[in-house]
Amino acid sequence: MKSSLFSFFLIFTLACSPKTETQDSPPKRSGNPIFEGWYADPEGVVFGDEYWIYPTYSARYEDQLHFDAFSSKDLVTWEKHERILDTAAIKWARQAMWAPAAIEKDGKYFLFFSANDIQTPERPGYDPNNDINHFGGIGIAVAYNPDGPFQDYLGEPLLSDFYHGAQPIDQFVFKDVDGTHYFFYGGWGHCNLGKLNADFTGFEPWEDGELFHEITPEGYVEGPFMFLRNNIYYLMWSEGGWTNESYKVAYAMADKPKGPFERIGTILEKDSIATGAGHNSAIQKPGSDDWYMVYHRRPIPNEDRDHRVTCIDVMEFNEDGTIKPIQMTFEGVAANPID
Repeated sequence: MKSSLFSFFLIFTLACSPKTETQDSPPKRSGNPIFEGWYADPEGVVFGDEYWIYPTYSARYEDQLHFDAFSSKDLVTWEKHERILDTAAIKWARQAMWAPAAIEKDGKYFLFFSANDIQTPERPGYDPNNDINHFGGIGIAVAYNPDGPFQDYLGEPLLSDFYHGAQPIDQFVFKDVDGTHYFFYGGWGHCNLGKLNADFTGFEPWEDGELFHEITPEGYVEGPFMFLRNNIYYLMWSEGGWTNESYKVAYAMADKPKGPFERIGTILEKDSIATGAGHNSAIQKPGSDDWYMVYHRRPIPNEDRDHRVTCIDVMEFNEDGTIKPIQMTFEGVAANPID
């Protein structure tokens, strides 16, 4: 009798005990969106043993006045770092702070960003009575930690002039294997490429004396991003309109960071899960061939221009190096800590 009671209680206890991931329960995943709130234009980067995402705070231009950042040890659990930079530190920025891009150099963390949405007289949005239209562009802030506090590095924009028709927005800094820091940027359908100088205070001219060369691929609108895999340079960009469902991501491949870049195809676009998917970046787990697409998308139904959320999904490659179309999910990705 005692043996029967013991067996009953043992079976009952095992049945009622919570399962662990080793007991056939599915692994914990990040979910999409990966954190709460309206955030867009996310740049993913690895600093040390942590994944970091620096997004735009998605709001009306007059309210878009600060940046938050998010960090994770495993891609699943994300910690929010509030107001790592705002207009209290960047006195010349008065509206429309967006598209942050972060990189570490010599023990410092540099955060590049766009501000003020500057216009030219040739553009419909230009207002001669609005001095914000006349001053702004791409700024740079610096800190000793990836979560800040960041301070204005130059006290003025790093780049405020228009070259080759490109609005000075949506910058990305790519460090090549030889240590060169390439500077990709541009809106209004033009993509420019420059080289940052050693202390990030300006640009080194090309051999022909120009500061920037236009490298615009077919279909380009904005949001350039580059990464290197197996000696192939991948340039990604966004096409369509950022306020609607036509937004999407295309890419090209080249054997050097200067191109030329021939459009290969679209790898991220609207589907039954979400629309307006774009302005992406990519994260590689160090020491592996594990890659992830970080991007924003518009939930269905989309109820507001600025209702954009940050998501992450697996990015995979074909044998020839081309990128497979990204499958948007609600589940996100499984944990993948950096060793």
